Amino acid sequence: MAAEKYVIGVDFGTESGRAVVVRASDGMELASAVHIYANGVIDDRLPGDDTPLPPEWALQDPDDYIAVFQNAVPDAVRESGIDPADVVGIGIDFTACTMLPVLADGTPLCRLPEWRKNPHSWIKLWKHHAAQPEADQINSTARTMGETWLDRYGGKISSEWFFSKALQILNEAPEIYHAADRLIEAADWVVWQLCGVETRNTCTAGYKAIFQDGKFPDKTFLAALHPDLANVVETKMLSDLAPLGGRAGDLTEEAARWTGLRPGIAVAVANVDAHVTVPAASVVETGRMVMIMGTSTCHMVMGDSLHDVPGMCGVVDGGIIPGLYGYEAGQSGVGDIFAWFVDNAVPPEYHAAAQRAGMDLHSYLEAEAARQQPGEHGLLALDWWNGNRSILVDVDLSGLIVGATLATRAPDIYRALIEATAFGTRVIIESFENNGVPITELVAAGGLPQKNKLLMQIYADVTGREFRIIGSSQGPALGSAMHAAVAAGAYPDIQAAAANMGKLKDEVHKPIPENQAVYDKLYAEYVILHDYFGRGENDVMKRLRAIRNRARGLA
Repeated sequence: MAAEKYVIGVDFGTESGRAVVVRASDGMELASAVHIYANGVIDDRLPGDDTPLPPEWALQDPDDYIAVFQNAVPDAVRESGIDPADVVGIGIDFTACTMLPVLADGTPLCRLPEWRKNPHSWIKLWKHHAAQPEADQINSTARTMGETWLDRYGGKISSEWFFSKALQILNEAPEIYHAADRLIEAADWVVWQLCGVETRNTCTAGYKAIFQDGKFPDKTFLAALHPDLANVVETKMLSDLAPLGGRAGDLTEEAARWTGLRPGIAVAVANVDAHVTVPAASVVETGRMVMIMGTSTCHMVMGDSLHDVPGMCGVVDGGIIPGLYGYEAGQSGVGDIFAWFVDNAVPPEYHAAAQRAGMDLHSYLEAEAARQQPGEHGLLALDWWNGNRSILVDVDLSGLIVGATLATRAPDIYRALIEATAFGTRVIIESFENNGVPITELVAAGGLPQKNKLLMQIYADVTGREFRIIGSSQGPALGSAMHAAVAAGAYPDIQAAAANMGKLKDEVHKPIPENQAVYDKLYAEYVILHDYFGRGENDVMKRLRAIRNRARGLA
Protein backbone atom coordinates (compact mmCIF):
# COMPACT_ATOMS: atom_id res chain seq x y z
CA MET A 1 0.00 0.00 0.00
CA ALA A 2 1.39 3.39 -1.04
CA ALA A 3 2.24 5.82 1.73
CA GLU A 4 -0.01 8.84 2.16
CA LYS A 5 1.28 12.06 0.62
CA TYR A 6 0.72 15.52 1.99
CA VAL A 7 0.76 19.06 0.67
CA ILE A 8 1.02 22.43 2.38
CA GLY A 9 -0.97 25.56 1.62
CA VAL A 10 0.20 28.94 2.87
CA ASP A 11 -2.30 31.78 2.95
CA PHE A 12 -0.79 35.27 3.19
CA GLY A 13 -3.43 37.59 4.62
CA THR A 14 -3.54 41.23 5.60
CA GLU A 15 -2.26 40.79 9.17
CA SER A 16 -0.75 37.29 9.24
CA GLY A 17 0.21 34.19 7.30
CA ARG A 18 -1.27 30.75 7.91
CA ALA A 19 0.11 27.34 6.92
CA VAL A 20 -2.11 24.26 6.66
CA VAL A 21 -1.01 20.64 6.27
CA VAL A 22 -3.43 18.72 4.01
CA ARG A 23 -3.70 15.06 3.05
CA ALA A 24 -3.60 14.91 -0.74
CA SER A 25 -5.92 11.93 -1.13
CA ASP A 26 -9.03 13.51 0.43
CA GLY A 27 -8.31 17.07 1.56
CA MET A 28 -8.21 16.23 5.26
CA GLU A 29 -6.66 19.17 7.13
CA LEU A 30 -4.30 17.78 9.75
CA ALA A 31 -2.92 20.91 11.38
CA SER A 32 -2.45 24.62 10.90
CA ALA A 33 -0.29 27.37 12.38
CA VAL A 34 -0.39 31.16 12.18
CA HIS A 35 2.41 33.69 12.21
CA ILE A 36 1.43 37.30 12.94
CA TYR A 37 3.40 39.82 10.88
CA ALA A 38 5.76 41.73 13.19
CA ASN A 39 5.10 45.01 11.37
CA GLY A 40 1.52 44.25 10.35
CA VAL A 41 -0.08 46.89 8.14
CA ILE A 42 2.25 49.89 7.95
CA ASP A 43 -0.12 52.84 7.62
CA ASP A 44 1.18 55.30 10.18
CA ARG A 45 4.99 55.36 10.01
CA LEU A 46 7.75 53.28 8.51
CA PRO A 47 9.51 50.98 11.00
CA GLY A 48 12.23 52.99 12.74
CA ASP A 49 11.08 56.30 11.22
CA ASP A 50 9.00 59.01 12.91
CA THR A 51 7.83 60.64 9.67
CA PRO A 52 4.05 60.15 9.30
CA LEU A 53 2.74 58.46 6.17
CA PRO A 54 0.05 60.32 4.20
CA PRO A 55 -3.59 59.18 4.34
CA GLU A 56 -4.64 56.14 2.29
CA TRP A 57 -1.19 54.52 2.47
CA ALA A 58 -0.87 50.84 3.41
CA LEU A 59 2.54 49.15 3.26
CA GLN A 60 4.12 45.91 4.44
CA ASP A 61 7.52 44.43 5.21
CA PRO A 62 8.68 41.54 2.96
CA ASP A 63 10.65 40.02 5.82
CA ASP A 64 7.33 39.37 7.57
CA TYR A 65 6.44 37.01 4.73
CA ILE A 66 9.69 35.07 5.02
CA ALA A 67 9.00 34.71 8.73
CA VAL A 68 5.77 32.87 7.85
CA PHE A 69 7.81 30.20 6.06
CA GLN A 70 10.25 30.06 8.96
CA ASN A 71 7.60 29.76 11.67
CA ALA A 72 4.11 28.79 10.53
CA VAL A 73 5.16 26.00 8.15
CA PRO A 74 7.42 24.05 10.57
CA ASP A 75 4.92 24.62 13.39
CA ALA A 76 2.06 23.20 11.32
CA VAL A 77 4.12 20.18 10.21
CA ARG A 78 5.19 19.53 13.79
CA GLU A 79 1.59 19.77 15.02
CA SER A 80 0.36 17.41 12.30
CA GLY A 81 2.69 14.63 13.38
CA ILE A 82 3.52 13.64 9.81
CA ASP A 83 6.96 12.88 8.49
CA PRO A 84 8.15 15.99 6.60
CA ALA A 85 9.58 13.63 3.99
CA ASP A 86 6.00 12.75 2.99
CA VAL A 87 5.23 16.34 1.93
CA VAL A 88 5.31 16.48 -1.88
CA GLY A 89 4.40 20.09 -2.59
CA ILE A 90 3.74 23.57 -1.26
CA GLY A 91 1.50 26.29 -2.67
CA ILE A 92 0.71 29.86 -1.65
CA ASP A 93 -2.00 32.43 -2.09
CA PHE A 94 -1.84 36.15 -1.48
CA THR A 95 -3.80 39.35 -1.23
CA ALA A 96 -3.72 41.31 -4.49
CA CYS A 97 -2.66 43.62 -5.83
CA THR A 98 0.17 43.66 -3.29
CA MET A 99 3.37 44.65 -5.08
CA LEU A 100 6.96 45.70 -4.47
CA PRO A 101 10.08 46.96 -6.27
CA VAL A 102 13.08 44.61 -6.23
CA LEU A 103 16.52 44.14 -7.75
CA ALA A 104 17.20 41.56 -10.47
CA ASP A 105 18.07 38.95 -7.84
CA GLY A 106 14.80 39.55 -5.97
CA THR A 107 16.22 41.75 -3.18
CA PRO A 108 13.49 44.19 -2.06
CA LEU A 109 14.59 47.82 -2.30
CA CYS A 110 13.33 48.48 1.23
CA ARG A 111 16.10 46.21 2.56
CA LEU A 112 18.76 48.51 1.11
CA PRO A 113 19.97 51.28 3.45
CA GLU A 114 19.87 53.93 0.74
CA TRP A 115 16.17 53.36 0.07
CA ARG A 116 14.81 52.14 3.41
CA LYS A 117 13.39 55.52 4.48
CA ASN A 118 11.61 56.06 1.19
CA PRO A 119 8.08 54.66 1.58
CA HIS A 120 7.87 53.86 -2.13
CA SER A 121 10.57 51.22 -1.68
CA TRP A 122 8.26 49.17 0.54
CA ILE A 123 5.47 46.76 -0.39
CA LYS A 124 2.23 48.47 -1.36
CA LEU A 125 -0.49 46.36 0.25
CA TRP A 126 -3.74 45.63 -1.59
CA LYS A 127 -5.58 48.34 0.37
CA HIS A 128 -3.05 51.06 -0.41
CA HIS A 129 -5.44 53.61 -1.93
CA ALA A 130 -3.09 56.56 -2.38
CA ALA A 131 -2.74 55.88 -6.12
CA GLN A 132 -6.24 57.17 -6.91
CA PRO A 133 -4.93 60.08 -9.07
CA GLU A 134 -2.97 57.56 -11.11
CA ALA A 135 -6.03 55.32 -11.45
CA ASP A 136 -8.03 58.33 -12.62
CA GLN A 137 -5.36 59.09 -15.21
CA ILE A 138 -5.30 55.47 -16.43
CA ASN A 139 -9.07 55.44 -16.80
CA SER A 140 -9.37 58.78 -18.59
CA THR A 141 -6.47 57.94 -20.92
CA ALA A 142 -7.94 54.52 -21.71
CA ARG A 143 -11.31 56.05 -22.53
CA THR A 144 -9.71 58.74 -24.71
CA MET A 145 -7.64 56.16 -26.59
CA GLY A 146 -10.54 53.71 -26.94
CA GLU A 147 -8.79 50.86 -25.12
CA THR A 148 -11.16 47.88 -25.41
CA TRP A 149 -9.72 46.13 -22.37
CA LEU A 150 -11.27 48.76 -20.07
CA ASP A 151 -14.70 47.12 -20.38
CA ARG A 152 -13.21 43.86 -19.07
CA TYR A 153 -12.76 45.67 -15.74
CA GLY A 154 -16.21 47.18 -15.45
CA GLY A 155 -15.12 50.45 -17.05
CA LYS A 156 -12.63 51.45 -14.34
CA ILE A 157 -9.18 50.39 -13.22
CA SER A 158 -8.84 50.56 -9.42
CA SER A 159 -6.30 52.47 -7.37
CA GLU A 160 -5.52 49.11 -5.76
CA TRP A 161 -4.15 47.61 -8.97
CA PHE A 162 -0.72 47.12 -10.44
CA PHE A 163 -0.32 49.92 -12.96
CA SER A 164 -1.91 52.50 -10.64
CA LYS A 165 0.68 51.68 -8.00
CA ALA A 166 3.54 51.48 -10.49
CA LEU A 167 2.64 54.88 -11.93
CA GLN A 168 2.46 56.37 -8.44
CA ILE A 169 6.02 55.19 -7.77
CA LEU A 170 7.16 56.72 -11.05
CA ASN A 171 5.35 60.02 -10.42
CA GLU A 172 6.32 60.48 -6.79
CA ALA A 173 9.64 58.62 -6.48
CA PRO A 174 11.23 58.23 -9.94
CA GLU A 175 14.52 57.30 -8.27
CA ILE A 176 12.83 54.20 -6.80
CA TYR A 177 11.17 53.34 -10.07
CA HIS A 178 14.46 53.47 -11.97
CA ALA A 179 16.39 51.61 -9.25
CA ALA A 180 13.93 48.72 -9.43
CA ASP A 181 14.88 45.98 -11.87
CA ARG A 182 11.47 44.40 -11.29
CA LEU A 183 8.03 45.42 -10.11
CA ILE A 184 6.40 42.25 -8.89
CA GLU A 185 3.36 40.94 -7.06
CA ALA A 186 4.20 39.77 -3.56
CA ALA A 187 2.55 36.45 -4.49
CA ASP A 188 5.14 35.86 -7.20
CA TRP A 189 7.94 37.23 -5.03
CA VAL A 190 7.41 34.71 -2.22
CA VAL A 191 7.30 31.85 -4.76
CA TRP A 192 10.59 33.21 -6.14
CA GLN A 193 12.03 33.02 -2.61
CA LEU A 194 10.88 29.39 -2.28
CA CYS A 195 12.16 28.00 -5.57
CA GLY A 196 14.67 30.52 -6.90
CA VAL A 197 12.70 30.96 -10.13
CA GLU A 198 10.98 34.22 -11.06
CA THR A 199 7.47 33.55 -12.40
CA ARG A 200 4.32 35.61 -12.98
CA ASN A 201 0.99 33.91 -12.41
CA THR A 202 -1.95 34.30 -14.77
CA CYS A 203 -4.39 35.23 -12.01
CA THR A 204 -2.77 38.43 -10.71
CA ALA A 205 -1.66 39.38 -14.22
CA GLY A 206 -5.18 39.05 -15.57
CA TYR A 207 -7.17 40.61 -12.75
CA LYS A 208 -4.73 43.19 -11.43
CA ALA A 209 -2.31 44.02 -14.28
CA ILE A 210 -4.61 44.26 -17.34
CA PHE A 211 -3.34 41.11 -19.08
CA GLN A 212 -6.02 40.37 -21.69
CA ASP A 213 -6.01 38.44 -24.96
CA GLY A 214 -2.42 37.35 -24.42
CA LYS A 215 -0.84 40.73 -23.73
CA PHE A 216 -0.44 43.62 -21.32
CA PRO A 217 -1.35 47.18 -22.42
CA ASP A 218 0.80 48.26 -25.34
CA LYS A 219 3.67 50.74 -25.33
CA THR A 220 1.64 53.50 -26.93
CA PHE A 221 -0.86 53.49 -24.10
CA LEU A 222 1.77 53.19 -21.37
CA ALA A 223 3.82 56.04 -22.89
CA ALA A 224 0.71 58.21 -22.89
CA LEU A 225 0.58 57.77 -19.11
CA HIS A 226 4.28 58.63 -18.67
CA PRO A 227 7.13 58.36 -21.18
CA ASP A 228 9.24 56.37 -18.71
CA LEU A 229 6.43 53.81 -18.31
CA ALA A 230 6.51 52.80 -21.99
CA ASN A 231 8.90 49.88 -21.51
CA VAL A 232 7.77 48.73 -18.07
CA VAL A 233 6.48 45.38 -19.37
CA GLU A 234 9.72 44.52 -21.17
CA THR A 235 12.08 45.79 -18.47
CA LYS A 236 10.35 45.26 -15.13
CA MET A 237 7.79 42.49 -15.68
CA LEU A 238 7.51 39.08 -17.37
CA SER A 239 5.16 38.47 -20.30
CA ASP A 240 5.55 34.68 -20.25
CA LEU A 241 2.93 33.77 -17.64
CA ALA A 242 2.83 30.58 -15.60
CA PRO A 243 -0.46 28.62 -15.49
CA LEU A 244 -2.42 28.08 -12.27
CA GLY A 245 -1.63 24.64 -10.87
CA GLY A 246 1.68 24.65 -12.69
CA ARG A 247 5.02 23.90 -11.08
CA ALA A 248 6.99 27.11 -10.62
CA GLY A 249 10.09 25.19 -9.56
CA ASP A 250 11.62 23.05 -6.84
CA LEU A 251 12.07 23.99 -3.20
CA THR A 252 15.60 25.35 -2.71
CA GLU A 253 18.02 24.25 -0.01
CA GLU A 254 17.61 27.58 1.79
CA ALA A 255 13.80 27.44 1.71
CA ALA A 256 13.99 23.82 2.88
CA ARG A 257 15.89 25.02 5.94
CA TRP A 258 13.22 27.67 6.61
CA THR A 259 10.34 25.24 6.36
CA GLY A 260 11.84 21.96 7.54
CA LEU A 261 10.74 20.30 4.27
CA ARG A 262 12.72 18.30 1.75
CA PRO A 263 14.53 20.31 -0.93
CA GLY A 264 13.30 19.58 -4.44
CA ILE A 265 9.57 19.21 -3.71
CA ALA A 266 7.10 20.98 -5.99
CA VAL A 267 6.45 24.70 -5.52
CA ALA A 268 3.17 25.66 -7.16
CA VAL A 269 2.62 28.79 -9.21
CA ALA A 270 1.23 31.58 -7.03
CA ASN A 271 -2.46 32.40 -6.81
CA VAL A 272 -4.78 35.00 -5.25
CA ASP A 273 -6.51 34.30 -1.94
CA ALA A 274 -10.05 34.80 -3.27
CA HIS A 275 -9.62 32.94 -6.54
CA VAL A 276 -7.86 29.94 -5.03
CA THR A 277 -10.74 29.50 -2.59
CA VAL A 278 -13.32 28.75 -5.30
CA PRO A 279 -12.29 25.12 -5.99
CA ALA A 280 -11.69 24.64 -2.25
CA ALA A 281 -15.45 25.18 -1.89
CA SER A 282 -16.03 22.44 -4.50
CA VAL A 283 -17.14 25.05 -7.04
CA VAL A 284 -15.84 24.38 -10.54
CA GLU A 285 -18.97 25.27 -12.55
CA THR A 286 -20.91 28.36 -13.61
CA GLY A 287 -23.53 30.31 -11.66
CA ARG A 288 -22.44 29.66 -8.06
CA MET A 289 -20.96 32.79 -6.50
CA VAL A 290 -18.21 32.17 -3.96
CA MET A 291 -17.85 35.02 -1.50
CA ILE A 292 -14.62 35.22 0.46
CA MET A 293 -15.68 37.20 3.50
CA GLY A 294 -13.18 38.71 5.88
CA THR A 295 -11.88 42.25 6.28
CA SER A 296 -13.20 42.74 2.75
CA THR A 297 -15.30 40.51 0.51
CA CYS A 298 -14.38 39.19 -2.92
CA HIS A 299 -17.22 37.86 -5.08
CA MET A 300 -16.16 35.17 -7.54
CA VAL A 301 -18.39 33.56 -10.16
CA MET A 302 -17.74 31.76 -13.43
CA GLY A 303 -19.47 31.89 -16.77
CA ASP A 304 -19.15 30.02 -20.03
CA SER A 305 -19.20 33.18 -22.16
CA LEU A 306 -17.67 36.65 -22.06
CA HIS A 307 -19.76 39.61 -20.89
CA ASP A 308 -18.88 43.16 -19.93
CA VAL A 309 -20.30 43.89 -16.47
CA PRO A 310 -20.21 47.51 -15.26
CA GLY A 311 -18.31 47.87 -12.01
CA MET A 312 -16.83 44.39 -11.87
CA CYS A 313 -13.18 44.05 -10.88
CA GLY A 314 -12.36 41.94 -13.90
CA VAL A 315 -13.07 38.97 -16.09
CA VAL A 316 -10.27 36.65 -17.15
CA ASP A 317 -10.42 33.61 -19.41
CA GLY A 318 -9.33 30.71 -17.20
CA GLY A 319 -8.60 33.09 -14.32
CA ILE A 320 -10.13 30.72 -11.75
CA ILE A 321 -10.80 27.40 -13.48
CA PRO A 322 -9.41 26.49 -16.93
CA GLY A 323 -12.01 26.67 -19.69
CA LEU A 324 -14.36 29.14 -17.96
CA TYR A 325 -14.44 32.90 -17.69
CA GLY A 326 -13.74 33.93 -14.12
CA TYR A 327 -15.56 37.06 -12.96
CA GLU A 328 -14.55 39.04 -9.89
CA ALA A 329 -16.22 41.84 -7.94
CA GLY A 330 -15.75 42.97 -4.38
CA GLN A 331 -16.47 45.13 -1.37
CA SER A 332 -13.41 46.83 0.08
CA GLY A 333 -14.79 46.93 3.62
CA VAL A 334 -16.91 44.29 5.40
CA GLY A 335 -15.32 42.76 8.49
CA ASP A 336 -13.23 45.92 8.77
CA ILE A 337 -16.45 47.92 9.20
CA PHE A 338 -17.73 45.70 12.01
CA ALA A 339 -14.30 45.87 13.65
CA TRP A 340 -14.23 49.66 13.35
CA PHE A 341 -17.57 49.91 15.13
CA VAL A 342 -16.61 47.50 17.91
CA ASP A 343 -13.23 49.16 18.44
CA ASN A 344 -14.39 52.76 18.37
CA ALA A 345 -18.10 53.23 18.99
CA VAL A 346 -19.51 50.72 21.49
CA PRO A 347 -20.35 52.11 24.97
CA PRO A 348 -18.64 50.60 28.04
CA GLU A 349 -21.83 48.94 29.33
CA TYR A 350 -21.82 46.58 26.34
CA HIS A 351 -18.21 45.62 27.02
CA ALA A 352 -19.16 44.83 30.60
CA ALA A 353 -22.27 42.89 29.58
CA ALA A 354 -20.28 40.82 27.09
CA GLN A 355 -17.72 40.04 29.77
CA ARG A 356 -20.44 38.96 32.21
CA ALA A 357 -21.93 36.72 29.53
CA GLY A 358 -18.54 35.18 28.78
CA MET A 359 -18.71 36.35 25.16
CA ASP A 360 -16.52 38.49 22.94
CA LEU A 361 -18.07 41.81 21.98
CA HIS A 362 -18.84 40.81 18.38
CA SER A 363 -20.74 37.73 19.56
CA TYR A 364 -22.64 39.70 22.18
CA LEU A 365 -23.72 42.40 19.71
CA GLU A 366 -24.71 39.73 17.20
CA ALA A 367 -26.89 38.00 19.79
CA GLU A 368 -28.55 41.28 20.77
CA ALA A 369 -29.08 42.28 17.14
CA ALA A 370 -30.56 38.88 16.32
CA ARG A 371 -33.45 39.62 18.69
CA GLN A 372 -34.73 42.25 16.25
CA GLN A 373 -37.02 41.88 13.29
CA PRO A 374 -35.86 43.30 9.93
CA GLY A 375 -36.47 47.04 9.88
CA GLU A 376 -37.07 47.29 13.62
CA HIS A 377 -34.08 49.54 14.34
CA GLY A 378 -35.11 52.14 11.77
CA LEU A 379 -31.60 52.52 10.33
CA LEU A 380 -30.09 52.31 6.86
CA ALA A 381 -26.35 52.42 6.17
CA LEU A 382 -24.04 52.66 3.17
CA ASP A 383 -21.12 50.23 3.45
CA TRP A 384 -18.36 52.51 2.18
CA TRP A 385 -16.11 52.91 5.24
CA ASN A 386 -13.19 51.83 3.04
CA GLY A 387 -14.53 53.22 -0.24
CA ASN A 388 -16.48 51.28 -2.86
CA ARG A 389 -14.78 48.63 -4.97
CA SER A 390 -17.83 47.38 -6.87
CA ILE A 391 -19.78 48.63 -8.62
CA LEU A 392 -18.79 52.30 -8.31
CA VAL A 393 -15.00 51.73 -8.10
CA ASP A 394 -14.41 54.86 -6.01
CA VAL A 395 -12.14 54.88 -2.96
CA ASP A 396 -13.11 58.44 -2.07
CA LEU A 397 -16.61 57.43 -0.96
CA SER A 398 -17.26 57.03 2.76
CA GLY A 399 -19.70 55.51 5.22
CA LEU A 400 -23.17 56.77 6.06
CA ILE A 401 -25.91 55.89 8.58
CA VAL A 402 -29.41 57.34 8.21
CA GLY A 403 -32.24 57.15 10.73
CA ALA A 404 -30.37 57.45 14.04
CA THR A 405 -32.24 58.89 17.01
CA LEU A 406 -31.54 59.31 20.70
CA ALA A 407 -33.02 55.83 21.13
CA THR A 408 -30.55 54.17 18.76
CA ARG A 409 -28.41 51.56 20.52
CA ALA A 410 -25.17 49.78 19.66
CA PRO A 411 -26.84 46.50 18.55
CA ASP A 412 -29.04 48.52 16.18
CA ILE A 413 -26.03 49.99 14.45
CA TYR A 414 -24.22 46.65 14.40
CA ARG A 415 -27.17 45.01 12.63
CA ALA A 416 -27.54 47.95 10.23
CA LEU A 417 -23.88 47.61 9.22
CA ILE A 418 -24.31 43.89 8.52
CA GLU A 419 -27.40 44.69 6.43
CA ALA A 420 -25.49 47.39 4.55
CA THR A 421 -22.84 44.92 3.45
CA ALA A 422 -25.59 42.50 2.34
CA PHE A 423 -27.22 45.27 0.30
CA GLY A 424 -23.82 45.98 -1.29
CA THR A 425 -23.56 42.33 -2.28
CA ARG A 426 -27.05 42.45 -3.80
CA VAL A 427 -26.02 45.44 -5.95
CA ILE A 428 -23.12 43.34 -7.25
CA ILE A 429 -25.34 40.31 -7.94
CA GLU A 430 -27.84 42.42 -9.86
CA SER A 431 -25.08 44.00 -11.92
CA PHE A 432 -23.91 40.54 -12.97
CA GLU A 433 -27.39 39.22 -13.70
CA ASN A 434 -28.44 42.32 -15.64
CA ASN A 435 -25.43 41.80 -17.90
CA GLY A 436 -25.68 38.12 -18.74
CA VAL A 437 -23.97 36.36 -15.82
CA PRO A 438 -26.56 34.41 -13.77
CA ILE A 439 -26.13 33.81 -10.02
CA THR A 440 -28.00 30.77 -8.68
CA GLU A 441 -26.47 30.25 -5.24
CA LEU A 442 -24.13 31.90 -2.74
CA VAL A 443 -21.27 29.98 -1.16
CA ALA A 444 -19.37 31.76 1.60
CA ALA A 445 -15.81 31.26 2.78
CA GLY A 446 -13.56 33.17 5.15
CA GLY A 447 -13.76 33.96 8.81
CA LEU A 448 -17.03 35.92 9.00
CA PRO A 449 -19.58 33.27 7.95
CA GLN A 450 -17.94 30.70 10.22
CA LYS A 451 -18.63 32.91 13.24
CA ASN A 452 -21.77 34.95 12.54
CA LYS A 453 -25.04 33.11 11.91
CA LEU A 454 -27.01 36.36 11.87
CA LEU A 455 -24.90 37.54 8.97
CA MET A 456 -25.63 34.34 7.02
CA GLN A 457 -29.38 34.65 7.44
CA ILE A 458 -29.41 38.35 6.58
CA TYR A 459 -27.46 37.70 3.37
CA ALA A 460 -29.91 34.96 2.37
CA ASP A 461 -32.88 37.23 3.12
CA VAL A 462 -31.45 40.29 1.37
CA THR A 463 -30.32 38.48 -1.78
CA GLY A 464 -33.18 35.98 -1.97
CA ARG A 465 -30.73 33.15 -2.56
CA GLU A 466 -29.67 30.07 -0.66
CA PHE A 467 -26.46 30.59 1.22
CA ARG A 468 -23.99 27.78 1.88
CA ILE A 469 -20.70 27.63 3.77
CA ILE A 470 -17.38 26.15 2.75
CA GLY A 471 -16.45 23.07 4.76
CA SER A 472 -13.08 24.47 5.76
CA SER A 473 -12.20 27.40 7.98
CA GLN A 474 -9.01 27.74 5.92
CA GLY A 475 -10.41 28.03 2.41
CA PRO A 476 -7.53 29.91 0.77
CA ALA A 477 -4.86 27.71 2.38
CA LEU A 478 -6.80 24.58 1.37
CA GLY A 479 -7.07 25.88 -2.18
CA SER A 480 -3.35 26.57 -2.25
CA ALA A 481 -2.67 23.05 -1.01
CA MET A 482 -4.90 21.69 -3.77
CA HIS A 483 -2.90 23.58 -6.39
CA ALA A 484 0.27 22.20 -4.77
CA ALA A 485 -1.19 18.70 -5.21
CA VAL A 486 -1.71 19.41 -8.92
CA ALA A 487 1.81 20.86 -9.24
CA ALA A 488 3.22 17.74 -7.56
CA GLY A 489 1.36 15.45 -9.97
CA ALA A 490 -1.12 14.00 -7.45
CA TYR A 491 -4.01 15.16 -9.69
CA PRO A 492 -4.15 15.95 -13.40
CA ASP A 493 -5.97 19.26 -12.91
CA ILE A 494 -7.69 21.42 -10.31
CA GLN A 495 -11.14 20.04 -11.20
CA ALA A 496 -9.99 16.55 -10.21
CA ALA A 497 -8.42 17.91 -7.04
CA ALA A 498 -11.65 19.74 -6.16
CA ALA A 499 -13.68 16.55 -6.53
CA ASN A 500 -11.62 14.84 -3.81
CA MET A 501 -10.28 17.70 -1.69
CA GLY A 502 -12.95 20.45 -1.87
CA LYS A 503 -15.50 20.80 0.94
CA LEU A 504 -18.96 22.22 1.68
CA LYS A 505 -20.92 22.08 4.93
CA ASP A 506 -24.30 20.37 4.90
CA GLU A 507 -26.11 23.38 6.34
CA VAL A 508 -28.08 25.61 3.96
CA HIS A 509 -29.46 29.02 4.92
CA LYS A 510 -32.66 29.75 3.00
CA PRO A 511 -34.40 33.10 2.57
CA ILE A 512 -37.36 33.70 4.90
CA PRO A 513 -40.15 35.19 2.73
CA GLU A 514 -41.46 37.68 5.32
CA ASN A 515 -37.90 38.94 5.94
CA GLN A 516 -37.32 39.21 2.19
CA ALA A 517 -40.36 41.44 1.83
CA VAL A 518 -39.03 43.94 4.38
CA TYR A 519 -35.51 43.85 2.99
CA ASP A 520 -36.81 44.48 -0.53
CA LYS A 521 -38.25 47.78 0.73
CA LEU A 522 -35.06 48.68 2.59
CA TYR A 523 -32.96 47.74 -0.42
CA ALA A 524 -34.96 50.11 -2.62
CA GLU A 525 -34.03 52.90 -0.20
CA TYR A 526 -30.41 51.72 -0.17
CA VAL A 527 -30.25 52.00 -3.96
CA ILE A 528 -31.54 55.59 -3.79
CA LEU A 529 -28.79 56.53 -1.33
CA HIS A 530 -26.23 54.48 -3.27
CA ASP A 531 -26.90 56.36 -6.50
CA TYR A 532 -27.39 59.78 -4.90
CA PHE A 533 -24.08 59.79 -3.05
CA GLY A 534 -22.15 57.41 -5.31
CA ARG A 535 -22.90 58.55 -8.84
CA GLY A 536 -22.07 62.23 -8.56
CA GLU A 537 -25.43 63.81 -7.77
CA ASN A 538 -24.13 64.84 -4.37
CA ASP A 539 -20.35 64.79 -3.92
CA VAL A 540 -20.44 65.74 -0.24
CA MET A 541 -18.29 62.75 0.71
CA LYS A 542 -15.51 63.93 -1.58
CA ARG A 543 -15.86 67.54 -0.46
CA LEU A 544 -15.52 66.44 3.16
CA ARG A 545 -12.40 64.46 2.27
CA ALA A 546 -10.91 67.51 0.57
CA ILE A 547 -11.65 69.69 3.63
CA ARG A 548 -10.04 67.06 5.85
CA ASN A 549 -6.94 66.92 3.67
CA ARG A 550 -6.55 70.70 3.71
CA ALA A 551 -6.93 70.73 7.49
CA ARG A 552 -4.14 68.17 7.70
CA GLY A 553 -1.94 70.18 5.36
CA LEU A 554 -2.15 67.54 2.64
CA ALA A 555 -3.90 69.50 -0.10
